This record gives sequence, structure tokens and C-alpha cells, in this order.
Amino acid sequence: MLRWTPWLLGAALLLAPAAVQADRRWRLGVFPVANFQAYTSHYGPRSLDGAAPRLHNGLDIAAPLGSPVRSWWRGQVVEIIDDSACGIGVVISSGAYDHIYCHLHGSVSGGVYRSGPVQLSSGRMVRFGERIGHVGLTGHTTGPHLHWGMRYRGEWLDPGRILRAMAASQASP
Repeated sequence: MLRWTPWLLGAALLLAPAAVQADRRWRLGVFPVANFQAYTSHYGPRSLDGAAPRLHNGLDIAAPLGSPVRSWWRGQVVEIIDDSACGIGVVISSGAYDHIYCHLHGSVSGGVYRSGPVQLSSGRMVRFGERIGHVGLTGHTTGPHLHWGMRYRGEWLDPGRILRAMAASQASP
């Protein structure tokens, strides 16, 4: 029997997402937005304002302003972002995977992200499903949503594939 190592798991996501669905580790994943409304932009090339297509390296998940954002997997906060594109964001490392959360509500000061009772800084460990922020309108956005990105060893992955593998794993006995 083939055991899934992190490298094989990442490669399978890139090449054969159906094979990943049997991996029981995906059962542990948590949908990152508590008050889901809709997917508003998919992963992949897109063109904004008539410009040349660029890679949209995540999945945009609409939710009401202030909705809780949860950590997809357990991991360690490796970066707090505060820029004009992502806005306020958090990067969490779970082994070879980095999950990125952008457009969060709150503030960043001295490398610490704060939103209501949430306070995160680099080095902090987070649990599966732990509240790590709130949906906001920071950065380049036209409405309240979470931009959720996923990298495996530095390579961008389609978060939609990850969600499908997670759902299939959680639905199987």
C-alpha cells in the first residue's frame, strides 16, 4: 500500500486530485469562513479592468462583514501582512503547506494582528478551526470576502480542489 508523504500529497493535488480524496487527513480540514454566502472569484487566470490576464492565486469567499475566519488546518503563524493588495492578512504554515487569508478586518501594529478577541503574531500556533480573524474590506477588494490561498512548497494550488478533496474525505465512511 502506498503511504501519502507530504510530497506525494502535494504532487497528487497538482496532478490527480481524485486520488487525494481517499487520504483521511483531509477530514481534519475546516472550511475557513463561518457565514458562507458565495464564491465570488475562482483560482486561475483572470483579467481586471481590461488588463492582461493574471493568476488569481486563491479563492474568494463572500461572507458578511465581520464573519469569523477559521484556520483550515493547525499550524504556525509565519507572517502578518499589511499591504495594498492583500490588505490585512495572515499566513499559516502547516508543514509543506502555507494557507493565506487576505482582506481581514482589524489592525496591524508592531507585527501583531488584532481583530476583536483575536490577537496573532508570527510564531503563534493555531488549532484546526480556531478563529484567526474576521472578514473585512482591506486591500484591493470590492466587497466583504475572504481571499483564501494555498501553497505547497511554494507552488500555488487551487483551493477549490482542496475543498473538494476535504468534502469527499469527510463524506466517506
